[in-house]
Amino acid sequence: MRVLVLGTGGREHALAWRLRQDREVSEVIAAPGNPGIGEVARLRPVDTSDPAAMLGLAEAEAVDLTVVGPEAILDRGTADLFRAHGRPILGPSRQSAQLECSKAFAKNFMARHGVPTARFRVCDSAGAARATLASGEFGYPVVLKADGLAAGKGVVVAMAREEADAAVDAAMVERQFGDAGALLVIEECLAGPEVSFFVLCDGTRAVPLGTAQDHKRIWDDDRGPNTGGMGAFAPSPLVSPDLAATIQARIVDPVLEGMRREGHPFIGFLYAGLMLTPAGPKVIEFNVRFGDPEAQVILPQLQGPLASTLLAAANGCVQGGTLAPSVDRFVGVVVASGGYPASAESGQPIDGLRRAAAVPDALVFHAGTRQMDGRIVTAGGRVLTVVGRGATFRSAMETAYRAVGEIQFNGMQFRRDIGRKAVAAESEVRA
Repeated sequence: MRVLVLGTGGREHALAWRLRQDREVSEVIAAPGNPGIGEVARLRPVDTSDPAAMLGLAEAEAVDLTVVGPEAILDRGTADLFRAHGRPILGPSRQSAQLECSKAFAKNFMARHGVPTARFRVCDSAGAARATLASGEFGYPVVLKADGLAAGKGVVVAMAREEADAAVDAAMVERQFGDAGALLVIEECLAGPEVSFFVLCDGTRAVPLGTAQDHKRIWDDDRGPNTGGMGAFAPSPLVSPDLAATIQARIVDPVLEGMRREGHPFIGFLYAGLMLTPAGPKVIEFNVRFGDPEAQVILPQLQGPLASTLLAAANGCVQGGTLAPSVDRFVGVVVASGGYPASAESGQPIDGLRRAAAVPDALVFHAGTRQMDGRIVTAGGRVLTVVGRGATFRSAMETAYRAVGEIQFNGMQFRRDIGRKAVAAESEVRA
């Protein structure tokens, strides 16, 4: 079986690495990939803004399955084009992808189908947004979300009116997120711990893949601005089998049924970002692809034939029980460039990658890297995800940070508390 992975980041490196573990996979091709992915897959150039170019590559390589990494590729209708030409692809249609690509669509969809989420208003102008804030309907803190894709930076949790007004101006007046800020979703701020819940969908059924907890803030103790994710651990100690069944019944199943009823069956990875509130789990957001950095800690957990399971989902006939989670724990630490998330210092040589990868039970996934003058250098905000595996979260965390300690580049930054919540939860259970 030959598989094509589309994308360039840490999620795509984890997908390519995990697919290469399958005995049934003869070759993994990645486009355009990165230097780390090039160690486990054959790299091919492609313009990921051009669905026809990606289809042409899949046809030229005669791949059996294409797996999409980033949401922007799906938002361009790539999956629709592949299916129209009879090419198996794992990823939702452009319309289904609006669950992630349009916050307004997602909120209205959840309202139509009874999926639990925060109360909200969709505003089409700065004036309407300010009027909503002035009404006091949501109080403070309040959450403001740019409607479209904003690289994980279009969400503000405003503690007071002045901060909320600044967020309205940034999105709708200054257009810091471009067209993504043409609409603004204002919603109540939910309280409770956050978890990520992942399933694989074939349009009708959903197979659980695992749970994780992400760390969005740039600094330790969840301080500072939001990022695309500074680390994650898996599985989440907060999600019991009973809670997982509740999430499946109240959130995942209604989404699949709603999409099917509206004529857009959902095929691919579905990631529900959830708040565990006193009233039960509620959706913060959906992603229509594997998360990043959650993929880097969930994929190494999965035991079984991943490639054939993904192909079955792409063909509308996935079955449960083919993938089983490892009993081990995983902690992933994102190593970022100086200036991130506001900016990113690129071109910094990276030392210690081989030493880090040689740490027992450690994995190093590349995200923002490239080759320059024979060396691997930084090429983006989030540069690497370093994953530790262990029988306990404590040992997994120790392994991850031991490997991070082998890596150096100018401006390097990372959180030092990834996994601490899981270690605390683990200790409480043992006590």
